[in-house]
Amino acid sequence: MKVLFVISELAPWVKTGGLGEVGGALPAALRAHGVDARVLVPAYPALLEHFPGAEEIAQPRGLGGLFPIPTLRQALSPDGTPLLLLDYPHYFHRPGNPYLGPEGRDWLDNHLRFGLLSRVAAWLGSEASTLDWRPDIVHCNDWQTGLAASYLHYLPGQRAKSLFTLHNLAFQGLFDHASLFELGLPDEAWHIDGVEYYGYLSFLKGGLQHADAINTVSPSYAREIQTEAEGMGMAGLLRHRGERLCGILNGIDTRIWNPATDHHLYRSYSAHRLDGKATNKAELQTQLGLKQRGDIPLLGVVSRLTEQKGLDLLLEAAPQALELPAQLVVLGSGTPELQQAWTALARKHRGQCAVTIGFDEALAHRIEAAADIFVMPSRFEPCGLNQLYSLRYGTPPVVRATGGLADTVIDAADATHGNGFVFVPATADALLQALHRATTAWRHPKRWRQLQKNGMERDSSWEEAARQYADLYQRL
Repeated sequence: MKVLFVISELAPWVKTGGLGEVGGALPAALRAHGVDARVLVPAYPALLEHFPGAEEIAQPRGLGGLFPIPTLRQALSPDGTPLLLLDYPHYFHRPGNPYLGPEGRDWLDNHLRFGLLSRVAAWLGSEASTLDWRPDIVHCNDWQTGLAASYLHYLPGQRAKSLFTLHNLAFQGLFDHASLFELGLPDEAWHIDGVEYYGYLSFLKGGLQHADAINTVSPSYAREIQTEAEGMGMAGLLRHRGERLCGILNGIDTRIWNPATDHHLYRSYSAHRLDGKATNKAELQTQLGLKQRGDIPLLGVVSRLTEQKGLDLLLEAAPQALELPAQLVVLGSGTPELQQAWTALARKHRGQCAVTIGFDEALAHRIEAAADIFVMPSRFEPCGLNQLYSLRYGTPPVVRATGGLADTVIDAADATHGNGFVFVPATADALLQALHRATTAWRHPKRWRQLQKNGMERDSSWEEAARQYADLYQRL
């Protein structure tokens, strides 16, 4: 089974969130299941710097629209996964975030940049390809690659089947009508059964409309997005295609996220030797200027500072949460308003609350290891990865019952299987009640150790997800 895995981010080189993590781990897991998976990704500067010897293997031509003639380069990732690097300097040789310019706004030519990625994916899955290797399945990921399914739909002749994985319905890739011509799509695509969406061209709708199969990154999210409340304007289409829609829960790279071998930590530990967590807590408190206290719980957050992630709810609840008593450490970036509010909170509660704006990979690992309780009050969460990291690191999470959080975190009320704390209403009061339950439980060591053990023994690897994807490919 030959699969072209098309994605706009690839950890560890280019990553803005969970999408990059999936790109960096799932293809290798698929290959371990006997799938010949190869990754198509833009040749960003970080990738070209890491693979300076990536050889040219093709120059896709006749792509239509305003598309240039790009270069395809081939490299081999350290885990043995073949990479196809889509090189066109004018589109992809840009610093920083792959989607945003220096002023923090979308690049004006994003439709052409990711349209080219989608079009080349379809070229590789069609009779036009000049490569000896041709995929049976083109596996698209999120809006940036959604049009690959549309191009395959409209191309003549034999072509690969397509799978569209929906990582987050909130990002829909909307562009104006003129982009239809620029992207080389036929006039018939401008239709309710095509890529047209309330007067815009939607990359995401193209994927949902034209893919041979659709999946989301958790079973609960697959159900939620078919409701008007959670469907973000796409619920009707998702219900219409419901027979083609399923949920496959993400895994994590358990080689990187392993407290027994994590080189970012101050001290390693395991489910059988948890004393290392106390060392990590004390060292992190010192690093971030918190009072070094082992007698109160440390709450940890690694997140985008946005309303989707519920960080406004936590901000509202934070003063009372600190009075439980507890300490709080936050790492992330997001809307300017929330960044400013969180920074102000940390200034007001020096020694008890520390906020780091931005992202730091080492610090993210240290927070997971040092925190006693991890907090994820998301309003919606397609899968979530940080709760999986937290479970693996013996840091019971407090989560809202939504999407992948509901699929992975079992409330402590279940004395046998509980591994965290779950609340339902998206309110600061409900979150605060859950935090109160968690901090109270933390003061009962025997019960707390059982919660930690349940979380750390959960299989959060990519093994099961890879098996389900391989089965889905076979059905296609």
